[in-house]
Amino acid sequence: MEARWLGPSPEKAPTLVFLHEGLGSVSSWRDFPERLSLLTGCGALVYSRAGYGKSDPAALPRPIRFMHDEAELLADILEQVGIRESILVGHSDGASIALIYAGSGKAAKLRGLVLEAPHVFTEPSGLASIAHMAETYRETDLRERLARHHGPNTDNAFQGWNDVWLHPDFRDWNIEELLPKIEVPMLILQGEDDEYGTWRQVEAIERQSGGPVEALAIPSCGHAPHREHPERTLRAMASFILKLRRAKPGAR
Repeated sequence: MEARWLGPSPEKAPTLVFLHEGLGSVSSWRDFPERLSLLTGCGALVYSRAGYGKSDPAALPRPIRFMHDEAELLADILEQVGIRESILVGHSDGASIALIYAGSGKAAKLRGLVLEAPHVFTEPSGLASIAHMAETYRETDLRERLARHHGPNTDNAFQGWNDVWLHPDFRDWNIEELLPKIEVPMLILQGEDDEYGTWRQVEAIERQSGGPVEALAIPSCGHAPHREHPERTLRAMASFILKLRRAKPGAR
């Protein structure tokens, strides 16, 4: 598994754990984890899931519950690397994995969630955008651009993500039942022009979460606030994380 460590060790500060999007990797985060680590004084763990970046390929096709599987693996990773307190920073699929982990009942060391464009159910408009990506992958230079981050894993990464989201059974995918079990504070950033999800996702989380939720709509922004509006995203995330650090663990 490809991983990158930044900033203080787990013994000295909470650790920001970065969970990438469906086509992301360690390198696709660019310098964002390092900048957020410096602003907050937290350590950072950035890793590529199987089938992405320089990690080992994943077995295909991915199962419908692949994000649940990744959340279970996340629990093992945090234990094995000795992270004492974590703040999960998830984008898209990574945000959904963070929600599943937080609602699993195995997240005792979790201080908070920072989520970009989370999904808690599928939407027809989002599925249509994912279907369009298959055409884009075949007919444009998208494969070459993704290869900069995934190398030999490029087809594995794209097909693993695209095929499972477009599987007929995935239309019923829904993790709302886990939301009441999440008690840690949460920050959600949602681009107003996100082609993969609408504000309905945010409303569902706000309505059903068992903990406090702050939500920020970002105008003129699509699916990736940390790439499209990095300075605003950094300020919002850093402010939230510093507030978490000042609060006592478990405080509501």
